[in-house]
Amino acid sequence: MPEKNQFVNVEITGITSEGNGVGRVDGMAVFVPDTATGDVCRVKIVKVLKSYAYGIVDEVITPSPDRITPDCPVYRKCGGCVFRHISYDAECRIKDGIIKDAFRRIGGLAPEYEEFIKAGCTERYRNKAQYLLTVSDGKVISGFYAERSHRVIPVSDCKLQPVIFRDILDTVIEYINLHKISVYSELTHTGIVRHVYIRQGTYSGEIMLCIVVRKDVSRQFNALCRIITTKFPEVKSIVINVNPERTNVIMGSKCITLYGSDTISDNMCGNKVKISVQSFYQVNTVQAEKIYRKALEFASPAPDDVIADLYCGAGTIGLSMAEKAGKVIGIEIVPEAVENARNNAKSNGIGNAGFYCGDAGKVFFELGMKPDIIVIDPPRKGCTPETIRIITDTEPDKIVMISCNPATCARDAEIFSRSGYDVKKVCGADLFPRTKHVECVVLMVKN
Repeated sequence: MPEKNQFVNVEITGITSEGNGVGRVDGMAVFVPDTATGDVCRVKIVKVLKSYAYGIVDEVITPSPDRITPDCPVYRKCGGCVFRHISYDAECRIKDGIIKDAFRRIGGLAPEYEEFIKAGCTERYRNKAQYLLTVSDGKVISGFYAERSHRVIPVSDCKLQPVIFRDILDTVIEYINLHKISVYSELTHTGIVRHVYIRQGTYSGEIMLCIVVRKDVSRQFNALCRIITTKFPEVKSIVINVNPERTNVIMGSKCITLYGSDTISDNMCGNKVKISVQSFYQVNTVQAEKIYRKALEFASPAPDDVIADLYCGAGTIGLSMAEKAGKVIGIEIVPEAVENARNNAKSNGIGNAGFYCGDAGKVFFELGMKPDIIVIDPPRKGCTPETIRIITDTEPDKIVMISCNPATCARDAEIFSRSGYDVKKVCGADLFPRTKHVECVVLMVKN
């Protein structure tokens, strides 16, 4: 058994869902970040538990064919990207394997696996960024928290975000420094500016700038509005979000529009959509469209089918299917999202889609309906037992699940399989290139 601070040679034989390499020493699994399958490394053991250990790379003795040189100076500190040291083809193989392993090991299932959907672009693809501000040597700088900590890693430019985001952020920070506006401290619950939050419509190019503050200091940013909109005409909305709470939740409930509209526009699957500060909107628009098209392919609605879209958010999934179906019913618990969805349906002239705020079971009962197809896009924690019960009691012909967590997806799919649904097809998709996250689309058919 390896001991703490011992140096050992480890051959990496696989990659975990967290992006760590795994090898064995004297029969014990050793997890090592920043490694690739096929690496032989000299590893320092830093933590030993009962049945496994953690190590860090001291030297790569024999590099894997998958290994490449990382192109980000803060890659190993930030924790956002875990695959920047391997080729993109290798990353996709790993992510596809993670999905298959989850369905086999957690779900005990053997569906048909379709070809993994790779991203056409692995850089600058994000349409949203949230920047933490902190003070270093008396000056305000931006950064991100290191993974699993509140230690700030200074980052001036993230390769996953558009270059214009960096330029806007630099202008905001320059203004804050010039006007000596204080930055929020989690420890003391003092200071004003908590975060800078930027969104952009991928197709429209429209940008929203949101500054999250502890209290309403709107007048201090009026001059910034003139500077930003003169320098960046793409900015169509500038919003102050007030979050007075002592919390690590980024956004508060109160928004004040300082310039332009309180929304920006974009297109998703051919439909115009309006995006507000608090709207849920997939951060990789192009890849999200591929995923939604795969979900529509799996659903294959007949012209008179009723589709229920649970966790519908701003309605982008349901609206992308409306043209092929008889009716779409979207259900969401967040009132602002439901209002966005209704407006999106209206602006696109989609008359066969209705959106409702509330519990799915209650909405189904009040409408007196049983949908033919149910589409679900649950959070990372997966579906609640109550949601699964409501879906299976409704007895749709098909269930299509879009998931951002293969482990909870496989768990839920197994429950559906015990409730009368065959898990037919699974298709993995890379929505977040270079990170550990992976999506999958699942087709389940009533048996």
